Amino acid sequence: MKRMRSTFKVLFFLKRDKQKKDGSVPVYCRITIDGKESRFGMKKNIDPKLWNVKEGKATGKSAESSEINALLEKTKAGIHKIYRDIQERENAVSAEKVKNIFLGIDSKQYMLLKAFDEHVEEKFNLIGKRIVKSTYNRYYYLRIRLSEFLTEKYHLSDIPLREINYQFIRDFEMYLLTVRGNKQSTIAQYLINLKKIVELAYKNEWIFRNPFINYKIEDEKSERGFLTQREVEVLMNWKLDKKLERTRDVFIFCCFTGLSYIDVFKLTKEQIQLSIDGQQWIMGKREKTDMDYFIPMMEIPKKILEKYKNYIFKDGKLLPVKVSLTVNRHLKEIAEICGIKKHLTFHLSRHTFATLTMSKGVSLESVSKMLGHKNIQTTQIYAKMTTEKVGRDMAIFAESIKETERKFVVNF
Repeated sequence: MKRMRSTFKVLFFLKRDKQKKDGSVPVYCRITIDGKESRFGMKKNIDPKLWNVKEGKATGKSAESSEINALLEKTKAGIHKIYRDIQERENAVSAEKVKNIFLGIDSKQYMLLKAFDEHVEEKFNLIGKRIVKSTYNRYYYLRIRLSEFLTEKYHLSDIPLREINYQFIRDFEMYLLTVRGNKQSTIAQYLINLKKIVELAYKNEWIFRNPFINYKIEDEKSERGFLTQREVEVLMNWKLDKKLERTRDVFIFCCFTGLSYIDVFKLTKEQIQLSIDGQQWIMGKREKTDMDYFIPMMEIPKKILEKYKNYIFKDGKLLPVKVSLTVNRHLKEIAEICGIKKHLTFHLSRHTFATLTMSKGVSLESVSKMLGHKNIQTTQIYAKMTTEKVGRDMAIFAESIKETERKFVVNF
């Protein structure tokens, strides 16, 4: 639809009938669109002798004149921006509407945390349908961080969405980094989710500019730790007491299946499937992403399941997986006993599976499917090249150019 062109003007004038006792008069702004005007006070007074009526600004180079003119320029630029934003989205634009948006007294004031609460509630209702609980949790904890930030930085319980600007985002990022001590990857995830809320507000026309438009979210390209094959063998064969042995067995199971802590915690016999060729597979949906995964069972995981087949665990679970706090304590003890200098976690076992399988020649696509990743890029972060893989690849390359090498003669 072709938009109607409108006449638009912003000018500043003195309200001389409201002269103060010191002789100064208030400065006003007048917005005129298609002959209809709306005005408001600038909350600034000036000596009438310092005012240029024709140009609508203060004269001279005094500190007072410079300060007032800077305010007028900033006001004019802001009003022009609002006018253009409304024109791009609506057929009708009025002086009153532009003024109200500029002053923040629009008919409906949209607040950041209120918008967040609505979005978080919506996410909660989608758990188990379109999203998993971990997705909801990310927004839930971001909401907490934003509330803390507003209280500590601005002494506010909430803030209008229209006041979210580049500096606000930057300040929030620095708060997460310096006050909360978050890692860059965590900060990036918080900002990505905040950006989604702000962009939703922009699409709903609750705000007329997107403060994230020029904001670059820095996400560290993290290299994930992993155990070498030798370290895995040390853990497998070390004699441990029963409580630590059980946790070690589950950890090793995950090193050879790639299952996350929550997925091995919930593993049941229904997930062990037999293919036509007689191969056993672990099949399921990842708790974190709701993505399908299917993993062929190797001998080590089979032996671990066989070891515990006569045990009865709660809710039909197959393995003796303790609560995460206990598991983490056990893993720390195991690492110390076995002389492993790395921080043992179920993230590490998953990374180990990804790295070892790829270093042995398993394709990126196959590893991605076994891990239940949404995309190959995620797998590339998890799977780190080892010297073994590089050495083997270069040996293949060296073999392929032996004829060329024989033809090379060094002249001394």
